[in-house]
Amino acid sequence: MFDKILIANRGEIACRIIRTAQKLGIRTVAVYSEADSQALHVNMADEAVLIGAAPSKESYLLADRVIEAAKKTGAQAIHPGYGFLSENAAFSEACKDNDIVFIGPPVGAIESMGSKSAAKRIMEKAGVPLVPGYHGDDQTPAVLKKHADEMGYPVLLKATAGGGGKGMRQVWSSEEFDEALEAAKRESLSSFGDDRMLVEKYLTQPRHVEIQVFFDQSGNGVYLFERDCSVQRRHQKVIEEAPAPGMNPAVRTDMGDAALLAAKAIQYEGAGTVEFLLDKDDTFYFMEMNTRLQVEHPVTEMITGQDLVEWQLRVAAGEDLPLTQDQLKINGHSFEARIYAEDPDNDFLPVTGTLSYLQVPTENAHVRVDTGVLQGDEVSVFYDPMIAKLIVWDENRDRALSRMATALSEYRINGMITNIDFLYNLVTTEPFRKADLDTGFIEKNRALIFHKSEADVLHYAPLATLYLILKRKHDIATLAAASSEPNSPWYAGNGWRSGAANSYDFPLLINGTEINVLAEEVSTELFEITIPSTETTLSTQVSGTLDGNELRANIDGHRIRANAVIHDDVYSLFTQDAVVQFSIIEPDYGNQDDEASGGFTAPMTGTIVALPVEAGSAVKKNQAIVIMEAMKMEHTIRAPADGTVVEFYFHPGDLVEGGAELVDFEADESE
Repeated sequence: MFDKILIANRGEIACRIIRTAQKLGIRTVAVYSEADSQALHVNMADEAVLIGAAPSKESYLLADRVIEAAKKTGAQAIHPGYGFLSENAAFSEACKDNDIVFIGPPVGAIESMGSKSAAKRIMEKAGVPLVPGYHGDDQTPAVLKKHADEMGYPVLLKATAGGGGKGMRQVWSSEEFDEALEAAKRESLSSFGDDRMLVEKYLTQPRHVEIQVFFDQSGNGVYLFERDCSVQRRHQKVIEEAPAPGMNPAVRTDMGDAALLAAKAIQYEGAGTVEFLLDKDDTFYFMEMNTRLQVEHPVTEMITGQDLVEWQLRVAAGEDLPLTQDQLKINGHSFEARIYAEDPDNDFLPVTGTLSYLQVPTENAHVRVDTGVLQGDEVSVFYDPMIAKLIVWDENRDRALSRMATALSEYRINGMITNIDFLYNLVTTEPFRKADLDTGFIEKNRALIFHKSEADVLHYAPLATLYLILKRKHDIATLAAASSEPNSPWYAGNGWRSGAANSYDFPLLINGTEINVLAEEVSTELFEITIPSTETTLSTQVSGTLDGNELRANIDGHRIRANAVIHDDVYSLFTQDAVVQFSIIEPDYGNQDDEASGGFTAPMTGTIVALPVEAGSAVKKNQAIVIMEAMKMEHTIRAPADGTVVEFYFHPGDLVEGGAELVDFEADESE
């Protein structure tokens, strides 16, 4: 076994590898960029080496600096994690040239599966079933479009060197093809340095099921069963589970055997994942093989009781596989939810910010949190916006799902928008509970998942109002205690009115909805809350106490506990089953200088990738005019109407701040 390894990665996967290495008594070396100097993985490792500036291409993607760090520290092996250099054949070869063990498959296997089109040809020859498509070398747009037209729409454009949804586009008609191809090629070139494409028939209701395989250097191979990764947005996985619900045991065996056949065809070693599309009739088709550890590997660990990183280290050190196929068993059910800094209500746009408040569920035999951040850390524009992976296990799917819902309700983050509410809504829908899954699950069940309504706002408004009243009373009492005149009426803080009951008037923004709340003080601790709305007037009696950040409320006899967090004048109340975010709407006194500019602003900090039209050009509604890249994703800004692009304020390659004006646009008068 190795004495010291270097982890060529960051974030939660680096921390996760370090934990297993520590368990085995292996010393660890972290590498880090200037942006990650205080990161958790840096502080967890025995040693850490600075390898460059914040952008990945100036640090984590520089193979020579990673190898130099390994040689400098005497690391015998390098674990690449996933992403970055994990599937880079040249990096694997460089490790070998420098007598450093690459904890991953042989160079030949990476090269074979590194091109999706080459992988399809290999799998076809090996007898693994394939989705119909074009995987040829002729990459001229006309040829690609010709095959798409002949195949029939919808089709899927995929980067041959891709993964994680990068360089991938659904195309629903011939008219959309050219723009989609340009965007997919551009994103692929940016992410992988390779813009070659393949075209596949897009199956409209498949499940995404993958098989975890493992091979040692003696050629022994096993599969550690399957994971269902059907719930996705932008072709990136959101919720994963193992085993796949409703899986026919015979299909499981056939799919496992096909996965082993695929791995043997390229003389595989180490951990790998063979991904399939599973149709409703139980037919399945090879999609791709990932020659690395997957983000969702923890669910496999939970149902098998195995540490896959430990398996990786042992195999890389020349040991045989710890178990045979007959010794591997499925025990219970596991889910993984990816906690992201992103705005589900804004097409899952990634966000940046500081984790001003972070409280994770209590970890135990049923709940696991894989993360690389702590409270106070920043989610920056330079890296993937994943904050953590929340993993749960129990004896069966229903119990595990209940565990996940509870754990999500206990996961509390403030300082930025996250997808936690979205995930909670998703896993508590009836279709998800019934495992009615396919890769279009989110779109198909959008109304159930994104169910914010007036009823939700009315339900939480009394709680928010009670908190504001009690906090105001507490703050004023604190000021009074420090004053030389503590009994001054200015410190009453009770909403006093002459000849009428004490009252409060709060114009609030609750979970994105504006609402006006009136409260009258019935007694010292009891308030009558009235909420005029478009359809009805809600009247509620509330009382409660505020002890630090803990609110204990009684709303019409319903007792509720909530924890409060404040960040940038936005309040968050974390209840048992939801987070209520609200702020007081400040009066608008007008601003003579605040006139509509007719321009567009950057949705977030990022880099201008392309300007598809020239200044002065007439454009049609929905035509792309600015393309940005941020947090490993491409964002297209389109014309809201027919009009003219007057002027661009930035050029391709420029880094722009979120909110910066990008372009001066004039809509046609008729619009």
